[in-house]
Amino acid sequence: MSARIRTIALVFPFLLTACEWFTDFKRQPSISTWEQVKDSTMPSRGNPQMSVPTVGTAVAGYQVSYSAMPATIDSMAGLRNPTAATDSSLANGRKYFQINCVVCHGDRAMGDGPATGFGMPGINLTTDLTKARTDGYIFGMIRNGRGLMPPYNRIEELDRWDVVNYLRALQGVNGKTVPVGPLAAPGVTGDKVPGPTRLGPNQPAPFFKPHNNAATGAPPAAAPADTGALRADSARSRIDSTRASVIR
Repeated sequence: MSARIRTIALVFPFLLTACEWFTDFKRQPSISTWEQVKDSTMPSRGNPQMSVPTVGTAVAGYQVSYSAMPATIDSMAGLRNPTAATDSSLANGRKYFQINCVVCHGDRAMGDGPATGFGMPGINLTTDLTKARTDGYIFGMIRNGRGLMPPYNRIEELDRWDVVNYLRALQGVNGKTVPVGPLAAPGVTGDKVPGPTRLGPNQPAPFFKPHNNAATGAPPAAAPADTGALRADSARSRIDSTRASVIR
């Protein structure tokens, strides 16, 4: 038997099989979260808990760009402030104002921050012009920045509304009296610096119990609809308690 015939005899059986060589991992087992396995009525695994955020976003990037253009910021002027000017909101707003805004605008937002001693023009936020701006407009200015002001989108939306409330108090337009000045000496941390994100996943998703149908074959039962709401309310209460402690 020639070498060529022997080679064909050896390779031919492999050509009749389902073997596949060098797939570059293009085909491999993959099961989606809710995908059922074979003829089972059970999902392959439960949905990920604590994966649904309790808060959304007032203005998403795909809705309104982050460009620092007057028309872009004007488009946010109609946003409604969803946060009441409570003591905890004002205390949190003061913290973020001190960290981000005082360097240029000063403790009382009168445009006398320390940066003005190094050539930065003083921007007074207590003028009638700024008082007449809507909360949504100020929110947009913090989000996008404009002119000499850089964007401060690092201040999360919920905290950004607190900054707006605190500024309104400094302007004397919301009937609130607030303390001014640093919260603590330089270097102090704890509740004097920003805490963890509040935009991350913090609300339980409805949980399905696959074991309920293991014996009966019935579809999995969902947990009570108010379970997530109760846990979310508890999470909000903890956040409000933490924020309220700042003003004490």
